[in-house]
Amino acid sequence: MTQSLLAMDDRVAVLDLALENLPQNSNLLPFVCDVTKPPQIQKAVDEIVDRWGSVDILVNNACLAFFTPFEDRTIDDIRSEFEVNYFGYLNLIRAVLPIMKKQSYGVIHNLSSGVGFTGMPGMTGYTSTKGAIEALTRTLALEYGPSNITFNVMHPPLTRTHSAAGFGIPFEMMADPEAVGRKLAKLVGKTNPMLAAGFVHNIQLQMSYHLRVPMGKLMSMFSEKARQNKKENSA
Repeated sequence: MTQSLLAMDDRVAVLDLALENLPQNSNLLPFVCDVTKPPQIQKAVDEIVDRWGSVDILVNNACLAFFTPFEDRTIDDIRSEFEVNYFGYLNLIRAVLPIMKKQSYGVIHNLSSGVGFTGMPGMTGYTSTKGAIEALTRTLALEYGPSNITFNVMHPPLTRTHSAAGFGIPFEMMADPEAVGRKLAKLVGKTNPMLAAGFVHNIQLQMSYHLRVPMGKLMSMFSEKARQNKKENSA
């Protein structure tokens, strides 16, 4: 996503735990930052404003996902997922809201997931955080609409990333990260309530939203079948 935005001559600030995969670009402002640490976030946002004068768009996409049966996980596991996936988003929102209110404009994209609608076995914490992000986003959209600040959810498909490996689904059945990044970059700044990476994914997302129980059972079945096939092939 960062590479695609830079190719479109956007100015991009990136806050991440590691920066070695980022390209060299005069429009890129990188920060080593832990989104669970508000002072680190505030320091980065202050420097962004000093350099560029404003923050027009925020893309919240920090992620932590554990794939563990409920009885095998600890409360601390779930708490850590909330610290990143929910409170990390809140920390960034709180840091940029004063700037956006002052300039009477802003767009805040919160990355979500269809499993926040449907649920998924073994993902108690992650699915709960995404359900919470959906509710948070709808609430803030109503609260800050009069201030001309847009809040919406951005949904990538199941993508070949380290955080998705626990699904058990073969990587070749997941979307290519670079292709997904390019699609999502084209959606940055859009004000629709829900943004999906492509026509087919939008249909899948709408089905997950409106048919939550049957879609949840179907996705669980596919995931379990993929894990069983993986075990049999590796035996």
